Amino acid sequence: MKFFTSQISYFVSNRNTRTNIRRLIRFMLILLGMIIVYGVLFHEIMEMEGQKHSWMTGFYWTLTTMTTLGFGDITFTSDLGRAFSILVLISGVISLLIMLPFTFIEFFYAPWMEAQHRARAPRELPKGTKDHVIITSFDAVTKALIEKLDQYGHEYVLLVDELQQALDLYDQGYRVMLGDADNPETYRKMNVQDAALVVSGGTDMFNTNVAHTIREFSDDVKIISTANSYDSIDILKLAGSNHVLHMGNILGRALSRRTLGQDARVHPVGRFGRLVIAEATTYNTPLVGKTLRESRLREDLGINVVGIWERGNFVGSHPDVEIKSHSVLVLAGSVQQLRKYDELFGIYSISDEPVLIIGAGRVGRAAAYHLKRRDIKYKIVDKNPERIRNSKNFILGDAADLETLKKAGIDSAPSVIITSHLDDVNIYLTIYCRSLRPNIHIISRSTLERNVNTLHRAGADFVMSYASMGANAIFNIFEENDIVMIAEGLNVFSLKTPSKIQGKSLIECDIRNTTGCNVIAYQKDGKQVINPDPKEPIPFGSEIILIGQADDEQRFISHYKDQND
Repeated sequence: MKFFTSQISYFVSNRNTRTNIRRLIRFMLILLGMIIVYGVLFHEIMEMEGQKHSWMTGFYWTLTTMTTLGFGDITFTSDLGRAFSILVLISGVISLLIMLPFTFIEFFYAPWMEAQHRARAPRELPKGTKDHVIITSFDAVTKALIEKLDQYGHEYVLLVDELQQALDLYDQGYRVMLGDADNPETYRKMNVQDAALVVSGGTDMFNTNVAHTIREFSDDVKIISTANSYDSIDILKLAGSNHVLHMGNILGRALSRRTLGQDARVHPVGRFGRLVIAEATTYNTPLVGKTLRESRLREDLGINVVGIWERGNFVGSHPDVEIKSHSVLVLAGSVQQLRKYDELFGIYSISDEPVLIIGAGRVGRAAAYHLKRRDIKYKIVDKNPERIRNSKNFILGDAADLETLKKAGIDSAPSVIITSHLDDVNIYLTIYCRSLRPNIHIISRSTLERNVNTLHRAGADFVMSYASMGANAIFNIFEENDIVMIAEGLNVFSLKTPSKIQGKSLIECDIRNTTGCNVIAYQKDGKQVINPDPKEPIPFGSEIILIGQADDEQRFISHYKDQND
């Protein structure tokens, strides 16, 4: 009913629509006048021929003749009558079969359909709208962000400048508004001064224009912009952006963190206060062949094994899970606890061979930069001569060529990072590298989330999604919180402790079996307790830190939503 009311409101309030309706009514009156005149003339001519008919018969004959449906049951015998019949027939064809449909469509049907479209893609938000997130472009990152906003119950509106695209997105379930992103009036209609956040993810010039335009209305609203170039970061901040995210650098850093195989030492992949999330390979270590219970990592070192990666599949930390030669342990603990692990297992599988990076674009160069900061050697392969910086670390050639990969060290490299922005290319290269080196550690980028599982099936050990990384980074700034993305679909996140489990121990709550999430710490009054004793009660007024896959996270939120503030 609300949707129908909005259609009527737009239809009636539009000045052109009112003018068109008046024209349509005028045409219908003219048509009615023609029918009356023809009906009168019908009687006059029939009486001249000596035939008598009722007025109803006259109108009946007029309409059947004008619509070319004449049944032949009433006919004229004189030439005058037949000439009159021809006149009625021709005028009827022109007015009823040609002009009436055109006039109806032009002056009523088309405006009505336009009103329907405008109601589905409004040009203005309802007055009083506030605390909403304004998104000025639609791409893989903002699509993933919208899913996360929906998950946590935050209102948003997607600004679209083309009507057909707005309608398509509306039909897909998105909340859209039609308007030009460079028009100040658009943001007034979006109540930007009362918005919680503005996200601009277009080109650097587009984002600069958006930020500068919004600052005409509000100096307080938080603006997050993405940047494709390092040089644009300062300009975007000068334009009014509070936070500028260089997506290539964020993804490159994440991919470099996943690089394992230099040795069996732990490699941090995320931090949450004092809590460190790290990974460690088990190849050639004494842990291979043991179960998690037999490893005694928690009892002896205080480290919590929150899960195991098995060639892209995350296996929960059940005590009877066996550690295999290609397993990667996901560990949670303090810096001191992880150092103890390194003292015991870091001496195994030592390798000094460089990591192979395929693609010298923004992401590939960022991954190389962060590897260099960790004193890890690398080789970059790219077929674009303009991207070759030096002959020491850069190899010119096609990664699909065996000789090029051999020259880059595919036979001895402990890991390969695939950074192409084309998922088809990444899938192809993943299959190729896995066939050349069955035991090599493969980390791949995915631009679209739907290709993550495909890359895992192709042989990638880890896949980092460009969309998820960007969405998480934006959401963390919005919530002023940290959601650490361990891998695609696996996050570390914090929530206020639901009242249902406050004062109870982890054993009593049984959160792992209920939701799939694993509590790895809690904090209260700035004090963080890492890997808490499962028999100790969770304090009232605390905040718990959990690790879980996307579905597990949603299951936890849904299960405790009534108790969670």
